[in-house]
Amino acid sequence: MKRPIHVLKVGGNELDDPPFMAGLGQIVRQWQQIGRDVVIVHGGGKKVQAWQVQFGLRSRYVEGLRVTDDISIEIVEAVLSGLVNKRIVARLLQVDVPAIGLSGVDNQLITVRKMRHDESDLGWVGEIVAVAPTLLLQLLAAGLTPVVSPVSMGPAGHSYNVNADHAARAIAVALGAARVTFLTNVPGLCIDGKFLPSATVDQIEDWIQTGEISGGMIPKVRSAVIAVQNGVAQAMIANSKGIMIDRGTLITDGVIQSGQEMG
Repeated sequence: MKRPIHVLKVGGNELDDPPFMAGLGQIVRQWQQIGRDVVIVHGGGKKVQAWQVQFGLRSRYVEGLRVTDDISIEIVEAVLSGLVNKRIVARLLQVDVPAIGLSGVDNQLITVRKMRHDESDLGWVGEIVAVAPTLLLQLLAAGLTPVVSPVSMGPAGHSYNVNADHAARAIAVALGAARVTFLTNVPGLCIDGKFLPSATVDQIEDWIQTGEISGGMIPKVRSAVIAVQNGVAQAMIANSKGIMIDRGTLITDGVIQSGQEMG
């Protein structure tokens, strides 16, 4: 019987949270013990921003996407595909979770083109055009947990910065994942100050248009919507505490309470 695949997107806030990082390997082990395969996709924007400051650069965002100039793409690749990626792998290995780090560039896992935006030139920011999941499936079959940096390959072999939420969604779709979970610094979606255990695809865009969902949450919820519209059974928005107990806001084609289990 095929083991269900769960894609877990980890962001910069979680990477700077020692208790979460200490527990990350335990989460993966628990999921594997109940029959789930796990792929981790990570960001690391806070670490990138810290390195930009050292080079006298300022971070600029458009709808939650980091504008990436010539110097910044080198920083992004060095920090995400090097420093951050290997720290996560090391953390997993410390608790006996066999893990391997790679980026979207490796074996052309993720292929992109330059992302266009009506308001601004985003620089070296990529829009995903294809995911080749064979390598990930081979690694999972070998008992390894892939840890994926979202830096990916574009035209002429140039590296592009890809939003980690977009990468997690695209990988989840390509793998036919049972669930993709987007970690954030809030328990889930909050509308009018009220936490929502579940939400429908149809509600999400309305909340974006009214401004009830804004900033960095937009790429997460839009990625969640695209994932479930393209075959991923569930998408969850949760914080580090919620992921420990499998709680957050579930986004599906219909309304499913957050406590419902997915394989």
